[in-house]
Amino acid sequence: MNNDLIIVTGPTATGKTQFAIDLAMAFNGEIISADSRQVFRGMDLGTGKDLSEYANGTQPIPYHLIDILDAGDKYSVYRFQRDFLNAYYDIKKRGKNAILCGGTGLYIESIVRNYQMPDVPENKELRKSLRKKSLEELTQILSTLKQLHNTTDVDTCNRAIRAIEIAVFENENPESIVPFPKLSCLVFGVHFERETIRKRITERLKQRIDQGMILETKKLLDAGVKAEVLISYGLEYKFTTWLLQDKITNDEFFTGLNTAIHQFAKRQMTWFRRMERNGIEIHWIDGTLSPREKVAKVSLIING
Repeated sequence: MNNDLIIVTGPTATGKTQFAIDLAMAFNGEIISADSRQVFRGMDLGTGKDLSEYANGTQPIPYHLIDILDAGDKYSVYRFQRDFLNAYYDIKKRGKNAILCGGTGLYIESIVRNYQMPDVPENKELRKSLRKKSLEELTQILSTLKQLHNTTDVDTCNRAIRAIEIAVFENENPESIVPFPKLSCLVFGVHFERETIRKRITERLKQRIDQGMILETKKLLDAGVKAEVLISYGLEYKFTTWLLQDKITNDEFFTGLNTAIHQFAKRQMTWFRRMERNGIEIHWIDGTLSPREKVAKVSLIING
């Protein structure tokens, strides 16, 4: 391949993993996960790891950045970039092709745009001084510290405070910014019509509940993972924890979680569309095509 990296992305429930596996088989590849929650051990059904897909019969596909931390640990974009590079260079050293696969838009964009991400510690005093300021005030403060290239840093007060925290740290510690290599990336997205994605999300949620997603969350709680930590992971773990705490009924659990996942898929597409508006080309592949047809389309683009 002429490109350094193939990327497979798209909203949840579009079959990204299987698509990436098919590409890995076709192009002598290994998969690096770009999922902010699949890094945690014991969080399988709720994150949709589908590890059985990697087994792939007689030709298992190696994967990276899955099950590398205990549930309850913290993970950041900085750590993801560091772990990504370690996996990437290891794959390349063995003469294989790297395929980055996942739906965490920030992780994908950090690689494509080679963000320089310092490891910024929490500044409690700074956070305390900013806590009561409005989003407008926080945005103004941030604009004095750095040029605002997009609005994601100021979507919420918490994001804006974290962005200020990072900007202050970078200004005070310029040596902390380590250059991230610029890779030549081909980005592919799996696309379905909106109503089809909605049906796939609901069907997959029912399947995961039947497979034991609630029991999985209970085991994490019993193992000592704090409820507030699981809730912070969002979506499946938030609603399942609430259910186990008797804060919501079974009906409220399913209806609320199903709606939340639909909303999450919309936010993912908003992120990807913004990436496109900002100059990142995403080659959208029709999810209804057969695996062979999808690989053939990718081959044409790679060799075109």
